[in-house]
Amino acid sequence: MSQLIDIKVPDIGDYKDVPVIEVLVKAGDQVEKEQSIVVLESDKATMDVPSSHSGIVKEVKVKVGDSISEGAIVLVLEESGSSAATQSSASPAPTKVEVAPAPAPAPKVEPPIVRAPAPPPVSNTPVVVDPTASHASPSVRKFARDLGVTIHHVKGSGPKGRITQDDVQAFVKAAMSGGVGSASSSSGGSLGGLNLIPWPKVDFSKFGETERQPLNRIKKLTAANLGRNWVMIPAVTYHEDADITDLEAFRVLTNKENEKQGVKITMLAFLMKAAVAALKKYPEFNSSLDGDDLVLKKYFNIAFAADTPNGLVVPVIRDADKKGIFELARETSELAALARDGKLKPEQMQGASFTISSLGGIGGTYFSPIVNAPEVAILGVSKAAMKPVWDGKQFVPRLICPLSLSADHRVIDGALATRFNAYIAQLMSDFRRAAL
Repeated sequence: MSQLIDIKVPDIGDYKDVPVIEVLVKAGDQVEKEQSIVVLESDKATMDVPSSHSGIVKEVKVKVGDSISEGAIVLVLEESGSSAATQSSASPAPTKVEVAPAPAPAPKVEPPIVRAPAPPPVSNTPVVVDPTASHASPSVRKFARDLGVTIHHVKGSGPKGRITQDDVQAFVKAAMSGGVGSASSSSGGSLGGLNLIPWPKVDFSKFGETERQPLNRIKKLTAANLGRNWVMIPAVTYHEDADITDLEAFRVLTNKENEKQGVKITMLAFLMKAAVAALKKYPEFNSSLDGDDLVLKKYFNIAFAADTPNGLVVPVIRDADKKGIFELARETSELAALARDGKLKPEQMQGASFTISSLGGIGGTYFSPIVNAPEVAILGVSKAAMKPVWDGKQFVPRLICPLSLSADHRVIDGALATRFNAYIAQLMSDFRRAAL
């Protein structure tokens, strides 16, 4: 005997309406349990959706470009109890067999969509005026709120005028360039009431050869988030020098003594431990603004910026206060490798309370990192360099690491930020203080 089984999207964290970027199977294919059937692309990484059963694909319910969430049906699978026939499965579920032979069953789910294009021009007006009439998923509404966008001002391009995440991004892009044709733009834009002049329109080909490259999804989302953070967070950057001469010597010696373990201690691991100690000493930095309230967090999840071929991603080390230096070094290395391969899971990029952005492996001196909302501070680290330092009698060579702390001035004033940054530098200069 055989039966038809709906293969659904499993738990993918808090993500909803995630685009399908690749369909790996077609009707008639034999699939095994845990075999990847479609590939999704979240805000920061791609995710393979595995099949929960083995069998023959009877119908594929999604196509490239569709947006799906947890519980959505991806395909219909015929699970056979014997090697008997795949062709005798019509009787158990005749309605599904009708579409199974068709090479492209997608039209079966499109009739409600086909009827939608006519109404939207009529129903679009109340969508803008009536808050309850805006068609958007909870995740899109949250995305709009995070960007400071009033969802009712966004015109939906989806079925029946549904507002998608791309619609919100297009609205923000138009607002930043002065192109939103709404009351909000005429009164100074939608982001904080800014009165921005239009973005310059230039035909660059008049001046020489050009090439146009579309931004990938990760870079577009990163640009939208950073643009919002830069505009809406009154951040100030504070600079400090940390003398890491002794700590670097200890790190090199420790790695040599433990080279057989296969895990190398990085300076980032020490920075994380120092950050945790500073967050405990100055809890305002381990917080988030929520309206008129300050939410103080009792957990210490440290994010770190990872450079990848597809753009910047920010994995999170959870409970960094409960992990040792070797464990932190191993976990950051593993997450960085997943980030480079585009295989980070959504939950591995959520829940951070503080972020470290290190350029130490690249170069530079000082920079101004952008605070990653809803956090209130971010620590930027540049490449350490040998510099002459006066010890009271003479100049001696010391390894100096530049620290750049950006903090939300609504929560953290200059004196507090300077104390926090100086404390981290003090810990890095003599790491024994971290145990106090």
